[in-house]
Amino acid sequence: MRMNRYQKVVFGSFLFFLGLALCIAFVSFLFNWQADQSTLYSLGDRSVAAQNWLSKFGAAVSNFFIFEGFGIAAFSIAILISLTGIYLFFDFKTKRLWKFWFWGILVMLWFATVLGFFAEKNAILGGTVGYETNDFLQDYLGFIGTFLLLLFIFIGYMAVRFRLTPEKIGSNLKFSKRKAEQDFPAPEVVSKPEKSTGISKEEVEKTEEEETTKSTEFSLSVENSSPELDSEALFEEKSNEKSQPKDSKTESVEMEVETAVEEEEMTENLSSKLVKNFGEFDPKLELGNYRFPPIELLKDYSSGGGITIDQEELEENKNNIVNTLKNYKIDIAQIKATVGPTVTLYEIVPEAGIRISKIKNLEDDIALSLSALGIRIIAPIPGKGTIGIEVPNKNYSIVSMRSVIASSKFQKAEMELPIAFGKSISNETFVVDLAKMPHMLMAGATGQGKSVGLNAVLTSLLYKKHPAEVKFVLVDPKKVELTLFNKIERHYLAKLPDSEEAIITDNTKVINTLNSLCIEMDNRYNLLKDAMVRNIKEYNAKFKARKLNPENGHIFLPYIVLVIDEFADLIMTAGKEVETPIARLAQLARAIGIHLIIATQ
Repeated sequence: MRMNRYQKVVFGSFLFFLGLALCIAFVSFLFNWQADQSTLYSLGDRSVAAQNWLSKFGAAVSNFFIFEGFGIAAFSIAILISLTGIYLFFDFKTKRLWKFWFWGILVMLWFATVLGFFAEKNAILGGTVGYETNDFLQDYLGFIGTFLLLLFIFIGYMAVRFRLTPEKIGSNLKFSKRKAEQDFPAPEVVSKPEKSTGISKEEVEKTEEEETTKSTEFSLSVENSSPELDSEALFEEKSNEKSQPKDSKTESVEMEVETAVEEEEMTENLSSKLVKNFGEFDPKLELGNYRFPPIELLKDYSSGGGITIDQEELEENKNNIVNTLKNYKIDIAQIKATVGPTVTLYEIVPEAGIRISKIKNLEDDIALSLSALGIRIIAPIPGKGTIGIEVPNKNYSIVSMRSVIASSKFQKAEMELPIAFGKSISNETFVVDLAKMPHMLMAGATGQGKSVGLNAVLTSLLYKKHPAEVKFVLVDPKKVELTLFNKIERHYLAKLPDSEEAIITDNTKVINTLNSLCIEMDNRYNLLKDAMVRNIKEYNAKFKARKLNPENGHIFLPYIVLVIDEFADLIMTAGKEVETPIARLAQLARAIGIHLIIATQ
């Protein structure tokens, strides 16, 4: 997305001050990191104060980038962020900025590894990344091999980045020596001629007279007669003399500089004129009176009061987990419980030196001690330095479709095809974009919720997308799961012209439907080729901007969602006649807006 000048000023100033704030926090962390270590696990407690100059934010960010990250080499991140802000604020060309980021990150990684190599016991200098990288390299290369590798990377960086070679270094040393001789000439260069040179007394006196009367000529004759000064110094002296003004009158003459005004570029064309006069094309105008289904159609389960926390159950599960791990000589440093609607997540921090695989192998033993139907161990939790154990709640709360549809995360989702599947362990609405997935396979045994998942997908799209933006092709061999959506036939369902029912229940008719979708896919790709775009999003944006002529066959393309329930039964009856079009659609249909959702056992 291209930013205008005002957005660059705002975003650039934000990045500059963010980088400056990171520098301040990093500097403070070097002095106060030990005092702030105890506050990292109590960031939500307002009564706990941090010693960092930027308080809890500075302590948390500094601990992430320095202690858990790259050590003092993390200052490179702050400098690069501020530099990016300066480039955007003053609207400099960002071509060189990418090079700064590439080399800056490379130097940061190398510097962190070097500090981890030479200061292995100091966790602040090299950080966790430097320590772990150095430890990994020494396991496979040894101490000497790691040192040679770091030295090789340094030489390669200097040669590639700064174009330094031994010859260039030697020539620079020679040039600096010559420059010093020019700035501070040896005494014999300007000394009077000695008698041993064979010059008479009269010539010496004549030379002294010339020195007193023509000082400028004297300096020139010395440079010409000195064998130690090369031609480069003589050229520089002459050029300086030529650059000096010969007439003092020319200095008083003022020169007026006038720059030519660039011609104004004509950016308005036919499409921009149409947009200016009529506005962008709105595909929703054909059904301008369409109203989205109200939220009151969904059943409200909020009367139960939300999530209930059973403190006795939490304490019992915690004690069972700790005791079970202690039986296998695994000590726990910290444990935290996050209560969800149906599952509680216990986050544990093991003592130093405990292998994660050892805890993961105890999944069945922990489930036995908790008397649970089944647990799940997440080792480690992505983005956290903890191990998660998910335990089903004995008294779970109902996650209703109304609660996820009415959530602000779903209502404000800026996605092409948003789908609300439910709520996460932290009770946040889980929303994904089907257009980025781009297809979905829902598998499971009978009664595991495949049909409920299909209903959730269709309901989410009905509450979010206009009929002009999405169409459904529904295949239901069971004949009873998707019949509820017969009511939306006039607006959302796509079918063949000679079909009586929009929802396909006869397996023999599925083949014609899938083949017609393949034909639609090929036709859409031809439209994308004529419009010189790569996907349906770019095509529709160009069509809305009135840059595509409908007289040439261009139309607004809605997304098409193909839903197939009981796919195993379909394969048994139709066989390979179904596999081929489905394989084609799965491979090629993403770019032109056709997405598959298949449910099977």
